Amino acid sequence: MPKLKTHKGAKSRFHITGSGKIMRAKGGKSHLRRRKPKRVRRLYDEMLPLSNSDKTRVKRLLPYGVK
Repeated sequence: MPKLKTHKGAKSRFHITGSGKIMRAKGGKSHLRRRKPKRVRRLYDEMLPLSNSDKTRVKRLLPYGVK
């Protein structure tokens, strides 16, 4: 069976933890960020776990990253 290719866009957007959880960043963090409160800007920096409905799609894009 041939090797599967990793989707490069998904590779840059998602991070996989040691326990196998898929983490994602929030969207909308680059545009019009200066006018938002400091507390809101801080929230953009944290990574959030991926929702269950998206996990199967992302697992297919990252064949070797997910346990």
